[in-house]
Amino acid sequence: MRTTSNPVFRNLPKQEGGGYASFGSATAGASQVTQQFGQPQYTQADPYQTGPTQRAMTIDDVVTKTGITLGVLSITAIISYFMVSNNNGLAVPFVVGGGLVGLGLVLVATFGRKMDNPGIVLAYAVAEGFFLGALSFLFTDVAFGGVGGSTLIAQAVLGTFGVFFGMLVVYKTGAIRVTPRLTRMIIGGIFGVLVLAIGNLVIGLFTGSAGILRDGGPVAIIFSLVCIGLAAFSFLLDFDSADKLIRAQAPEKAAWGVALGLTVTLVWLYVEILRLLSYFNSD
Repeated sequence: MRTTSNPVFRNLPKQEGGGYASFGSATAGASQVTQQFGQPQYTQADPYQTGPTQRAMTIDDVVTKTGITLGVLSITAIISYFMVSNNNGLAVPFVVGGGLVGLGLVLVATFGRKMDNPGIVLAYAVAEGFFLGALSFLFTDVAFGGVGGSTLIAQAVLGTFGVFFGMLVVYKTGAIRVTPRLTRMIIGGIFGVLVLAIGNLVIGLFTGSAGILRDGGPVAIIFSLVCIGLAAFSFLLDFDSADKLIRAQAPEKAAWGVALGLTVTLVWLYVEILRLLSYFNSD
């Protein structure tokens, strides 16, 4: 059975026997979408026909909602960056506060089954914007031991979207197929990375250092490369899950959940690329 490394996508329509609704069995998918997102205005003659108040989600909805979410995040990140540059004391509160609020909103959206709530999605974008703006300043400002300045941030942004569009091409061309084995490997890798990161954080708290996984040495570089690879391959699972929603005739508002899931992965990828670039520029 396929699943996804991104928890936001785990409440997809499923068939009664397990697994996602397949491309040729939209009836099963549509019934589960009804349970998740509310009762679409279907008719007896055509179970996929949406009523005038609720239409099925399209790829255009996904692109639009994702664009809006990323736009809000980007504007907030720019504001956060300049606020921190004018008052360095805001850096840590923005990083810690924005990160915790963003995590909390993702948990609420995922476990509270509110992935299609635009208020939660946009609130997440604002919280992560403050987080990323402040974190970018910390990574690139000399006063905090950072290097590279705005050039490093631009490189990280270009790298992030380069990976995103590259994996989109890989998915659309079928160069790499999303199989149960690939899914298990990616999810296992993410759990492994998470355990290592938490362990490194605990060790760092006791030793007063960044830990071997984040000190900029060879092991830290390898660890960042592994994280970037896992984030990149996570896009394949996310694209596949979004494709299933579209083919299962999910309501238009479900596109907000897709936007949230993609944004979560993009944020993770950007942070890891920025961190890796900071390692190379500090030498």
